[in-house]
Amino acid sequence: MSDSSQHQPRTVQVTRYVTPLREGGSLPAIAEADDGFLYALKFRGAGQGVKALIAELIGGEIARTLGLKIPEIVFARLDAAFGRTEPDEEIQDLLKASVGLNLALHYLSGAITYDPAVTTVAPRLASEIVWLDCLLTNVDRTPRNTNMLTWRQELWLIDHGASLYFHHSWQNWEEQSRRPFVQIKDHVLLRQAAELEAVDKEFQALLTPARIQAIVHLIPDEWLTDGAADGTAAERRQVYFQFLTSRIAASDIFVKAAQDARKSLI
Repeated sequence: MSDSSQHQPRTVQVTRYVTPLREGGSLPAIAEADDGFLYALKFRGAGQGVKALIAELIGGEIARTLGLKIPEIVFARLDAAFGRTEPDEEIQDLLKASVGLNLALHYLSGAITYDPAVTTVAPRLASEIVWLDCLLTNVDRTPRNTNMLTWRQELWLIDHGASLYFHHSWQNWEEQSRRPFVQIKDHVLLRQAAELEAVDKEFQALLTPARIQAIVHLIPDEWLTDGAADGTAAERRQVYFQFLTSRIAASDIFVKAAQDARKSLI
């Protein structure tokens, strides 16, 4: 697993469906690929479809650029014949709807869910993760569902599929790019995030327009045009680029909102 900011996702062929990861609408699963590794597989045929995969890819690769721990992200190809022997009808339907290119994260065997009651996160790391989630408008890092794992005594980030919620409607994305992220008040690490100002300066320098351009160019064209009534893949990719670069340039807005929300907790 590489932490390089120049990370280019590999493509693997899914060879075996092992087991569902948890209950829920998206039904992610543990699956084996042709490289012999196990992956947490996110299906294009689930819930929010390819938009959740796009958010997962962008969020994960931005986090990697910032030096945060992210399991290796790969593109995972599913053949039409793959689900025919699956006895569970719901899972079989999901596999049929997910033929083609999906997304998967290297499965961290033995990892445990981060528990804020057991493990305290240092202010610097907490600030980095809070800043990331403000940028991505990630609503899914709460005490109820932390979406972080402890593995080999380090904190790893997973599940960014609920990020970038502007792309579910595409309306007013310019305005949304400059809005504070009010849901940050529910973030599991907000109380510890005492170094947001310092993190903001460093992360702005890392997330250059060229780096954001490289990340959005990783999005497969077929995901960008899946179910789209209008707009080419290039046009949609450009919106992601403009949304992210605008949000980074106006990061003082979401940093101040996070600092204000934190004051009410301490």
